[in-house]
Amino acid sequence: MSEPEPPPPPHPDAVPARSGRRVLVTGVNGQDGSYLAETLLARGDEVYGLVRRSSSDSLGRLAHLRGHGEDRDAQGPRLRLVYGDLADDSSLRRALALARPDELYNLAAQSHVAVSFEMPEYSTEVNACGVVRLLQVVRDLKLPCRFYQASSSEQFGAVTESPQDEDTPFRPRSPYAIAKVFAHQIVQNYREAYGLFAVGGILFNHESPRRGENFVTRKITRGAAAIARGRTEPLRLGNLDAERDWGFAGDYAEAMTAMLAADEPRDYVIATGKTHSVRRFCEAAFAAAGMPLSWRGDGLEEVGLDEAGTVRVAVDERYFRPTEVHTLCGDASAAERDLGWT
Repeated sequence: MSEPEPPPPPHPDAVPARSGRRVLVTGVNGQDGSYLAETLLARGDEVYGLVRRSSSDSLGRLAHLRGHGEDRDAQGPRLRLVYGDLADDSSLRRALALARPDELYNLAAQSHVAVSFEMPEYSTEVNACGVVRLLQVVRDLKLPCRFYQASSSEQFGAVTESPQDEDTPFRPRSPYAIAKVFAHQIVQNYREAYGLFAVGGILFNHESPRRGENFVTRKITRGAAAIARGRTEPLRLGNLDAERDWGFAGDYAEAMTAMLAADEPRDYVIATGKTHSVRRFCEAAFAAAGMPLSWRGDGLEEVGLDEAGTVRVAVDERYFRPTEVHTLCGDASAAERDLGWT
C-alpha cells in the first residue's frame, strides 16, 4: 500500500480536531530532535518535523519513528516530515500553516562552534535571523503556540564566575555563541513585548550515541574504538584542558517539554553541575576500550600513551579555536525547583 497523502493545510480560522497536542520540531533529524520526537510521541502527540531538503538523506536517527507499528494511528504516521529552512521565510510559513502547532520547539541550527568560525555569515543567518523569522510567523498567523528556543551554554563564553545560572552575564567567544545570544534575547523580547509563551533552554553539553561524528565526544569514542580494532594513527585533538558539563541528550529532551508545560514562561539552565576535561573524557573512553592512558609532555607536545608506550592521542593545533572557552559548568537548581527536573 502507498503512503497516505499529507493532510491539506487547514483554513487559518479552523480549530483542528485532535486528542493530543500538535507539535512542530525544527531540526527533528538531529540528536536532540530525535530524542524529543520520541518523548512527544510517547505522550500521544502528533509531531511535525521540519527538515531541510539537503538533510533528507540524513534521517537515520528517525528511522524507528516514521510511521511503523504503534507509531501509526488511523490517520497515518504521527511523525510527519515537512520541508523547510530557517533561512527561508516562505517555507516556514507553509510548515506552520500546515502543522498549526500547540507547541513549537526550535532545535534547528548550524550547531558546530568550530564551523561557525569558517561560516560566520551562514551561522548568523540561521541561528539568529532564523529565530526572528519563526517568531514573526507565529505572530502573523496568530498561532497560540508555546515556543521553545534551543539556547546554549556557549553563550556564557569567557566566564568570570562558576557555576553559571540564569543570571550569569553572557560573554560569547564564537560566531555561533554570539548568534545564540541574539536568538535568546529576541525570544525574551517577543515574550515581553507581545505576550508570547516563549522560553529559552540554556542547555549545557549533552551527548549520546546519536551525537554528530564531528563533535569531540563522538570523535573520541570512535577514535578509541578504531584504534582498539587495529588503527595505528593516533587520535588528534585540540585543547585537552577544556572542561565541559556533559549530560545525556535524552534527559535534556525531557527538560524541554517540562519548560513548555510550566505555568509561566521563563528561561532555564539545564546541566549536571559537574565538569570533566577533554583529557578525562579520553581516559574514560580508552579505558573502556581496554587501553588505559598515561600522559607525557606539555602543550603541543603532550601525548597519551597506552600501556605499551604507543602514542594513542596527540595534540594538533589545527583543532584549536581562534578564541577558546575553557570551562563551563551549569547550575540547574532553578529547573529542579520549578520543573522538578534533574
